[in-house]
Amino acid sequence: MKVILREDMSNLGSAGTIVNVAPGYARNYLLPRNLAIPATGNNLKEFEHEKRLMETKRAKRLKEAEGVKAKLEKISCSIAKKVGENDKLFGSVTTQDIEKAFSNEGFTLDKRDILLAEPIKALGVYTVPIRVFEEVIANTKVWVVKE
Repeated sequence: MKVILREDMSNLGSAGTIVNVAPGYARNYLLPRNLAIPATGNNLKEFEHEKRLMETKRAKRLKEAEGVKAKLEKISCSIAKKVGENDKLFGSVTTQDIEKAFSNEGFTLDKRDILLAEPIKALGVYTVPIRVFEEVIANTKVWVVKE
């Protein structure tokens, strides 16, 4: 049975593609959960229209994300941590600390969007990438200073 996927599915394909699946799988799983629609003539036309609407919405969100990226790259935040001998930090600066610092600056971020490879364990200035939208990544400055 041919169906049009409405959402990305790792085992079948991406949204908007036409795939051939077993009739029972389509009838019992995909169609009731609204993950796919049958690939008939009317549904193909309707889905093409819906796809164009989704593309315009995505383009609008992408433009907004570029604006947020520009704002994020202009500011920097500083995080004060306790240090011991030889300016070694007690603990480390994590994505949660960076999220709190940016919320004090007026930006609401999700800690999963902060793409920190590993926690920061020393004083200094670091460039931290933050995912604003799917492929839009802002590089911001984070200052780790003594408390």
